[in-house]
Amino acid sequence: MIRTNLSTRPFYNERLVHAALALAALVVVLFTAFNVTRVVQLSRSGTTLLGEAGTDEARAVELRAAAAKLRASVNTAELASASSDAQEANSLIDRRTFSWTELLNEFEATLPEDARITSVRPAPDARLGNVLTITVVARGVDDVNQFMEHLEATGAFKGLLSREERVNDDGQLEATLQAVYSPAQRTGTKP
Repeated sequence: MIRTNLSTRPFYNERLVHAALALAALVVVLFTAFNVTRVVQLSRSGTTLLGEAGTDEARAVELRAAAAKLRASVNTAELASASSDAQEANSLIDRRTFSWTELLNEFEATLPEDARITSVRPAPDARLGNVLTITVVARGVDDVNQFMEHLEATGAFKGLLSREERVNDDGQLEATLQAVYSPAQRTGTKP
């Protein structure tokens, strides 16, 4: 068998090359068509968004003008009066929500046998909460210290300090204690 080509013009199979080039051209045409449609869609979308942005900016200008007009119409004296009334109402609400029963139950559970409470004065403080001033009469310093330790152990009393101590006419120690009373922050432990 002869393996050489003796023809004057050899035959080459170019169909595969032409098919590959045609496929490549088709892919390029499809990508070009896709890109053109995306450019048109994005252009329309951009135009729509620009129109909406202009409308929104005009609306924002109108709203700013209306807000400025409303600010100018606010009477500061009336606003201050309303604010003062609201603070007074909040103070009354805070006083009303103070639970004397809960406080007295705390005292009953923590007071040593040789001590008694002669006065309790709550004072609402905007920053601290309820500040209590408690006057205790006891036989000695140990009873007052024990009472203070028991109050602190409940977790409802913070910053407990003895403000004043004196011996009364009966020879008993009279101590004035001050603490921040926050029953919601109780640790749950009783002495």
